[in-house]
Amino acid sequence: MSEEIMTLEEVARYLKMKPQTIYTWAQNGKIPAVKLGKEWRFKKSVIDRWFDQHFDEKFEGFVKG
Repeated sequence: MSEEIMTLEEVARYLKMKPQTIYTWAQNGKIPAVKLGKEWRFKKSVIDRWFDQHFDEKFEGFVKG
């Protein structure tokens, strides 16, 4: 099974955010990323887990049924 590798621009589009924000977060370790040469790369499955974790923490009181 191949893992989808995403560019910074693809992650920004996927999360509906500005590429500069994703770049800053990657530089500061706020989003899971790997720098290969001068380029940032992201694993879609890791981004999905990261997003779900942040979403669940923020809305924990709302989503518990």
